[in-house]
Amino acid sequence: MSGSLDGVRVLELARYQAGPRGGMILSDLGAEVIKIEKLGGEETRKSEPMVRGQSVYFSVYNRGKKSMCLDMRTERGKEIFAAMVPSADIVLQNFRPGVMEKMGFGYDDLCKLKRDIILVSVSGFGQYGPYRERPAFDPLGQAMSGLMTLTGAPVGTPLGAATSLVDRYTSLHATIGTLAALRHRDRTGEGQLVDCCLLDSAFTMVEIPLSYYLATGQEGGEGGRPPYKAKDGHVVISASGREMASRLIRIATGDENASAAGFTSRVGHADERKLAVAKWCAENTVDHIVSTLLAAEIPVAPVKTIPQAAEDPHLWEREMLVKMPDALAGEMHLPGATIKMSKTPGRVAPVPTPGQHTDEVLSALLGYDRATLQQLRDSKVIG
Repeated sequence: MSGSLDGVRVLELARYQAGPRGGMILSDLGAEVIKIEKLGGEETRKSEPMVRGQSVYFSVYNRGKKSMCLDMRTERGKEIFAAMVPSADIVLQNFRPGVMEKMGFGYDDLCKLKRDIILVSVSGFGQYGPYRERPAFDPLGQAMSGLMTLTGAPVGTPLGAATSLVDRYTSLHATIGTLAALRHRDRTGEGQLVDCCLLDSAFTMVEIPLSYYLATGQEGGEGGRPPYKAKDGHVVISASGREMASRLIRIATGDENASAAGFTSRVGHADERKLAVAKWCAENTVDHIVSTLLAAEIPVAPVKTIPQAAEDPHLWEREMLVKMPDALAGEMHLPGATIKMSKTPGRVAPVPTPGQHTDEVLSALLGYDRATLQQLRDSKVIG
């Protein structure tokens, strides 16, 4: 099916999650994403969890791409990459700042190969700043932004998220930046450097507490939102605003004249109204709480386990997971397209094997014949 980015070519030099997930979204939108891996494949192909020999971690961020194995530590490998750049629109990379320059492929170098190239650089701390040289993964962004101190109970007890929130946010920022750069190029003919990093993305998650602190010198603004315990599980209630919160208090207390002025469900605000809601929840089942509050148009949801979430009909009707054939596992459930487009729905495709498209890419882009490909393979330049 057609995609909004049909005809756009991305050369991806990215590993782990934040960079590859951005490439995955571009692929979903129709771009041809050529993932350039080391010989034998990216290291996360061996990352747990595994399903019948296939890494779920690698699969969910790299399905739909073309895989090309190229040893860019060799001069011949660098020559091949340089020859591919003029045919590309975007280079996506997440090496530590300075590595691309050392390889000879910094932004200025790439512009000499193609004047309007867009270089998307994803890193831990950005292409400039005091922490520029530091290595980083998702938990460091959660820790250094203050986000971990907002998710514990009570607030201030650091607790990291079980999922890589910062990586995912960064991949979205990288995608947005890429699309904006493409739009700018369409209007002006100019490429540019897009700089996104984990810590910047993490700071966007604590904007309100940071702004509040700088204005008042006090901590606050946002905090943890613990669920309420029911008889048979937990629920989350988001009664925002006085009118909605008052309806919640009236249901919980049975008092038609009850008010929720100043009521909040956040950590550290255990007033009598919140305690009344907690008591009402503890006396009722999850189903009863959800049906009662939905009837009163109060946002409420059960806290689900992963097995329960996997059976949610909304997930399947929205095709947020799709079954795909897989060369190793036979078949796997992989993420569907998060962005639903009415005219250009894009596509979701299987996970490539290491170097599956090496010959195809080099033949199509550089015109290499079989003898040349075999010579490169024998020299361990491609795989």
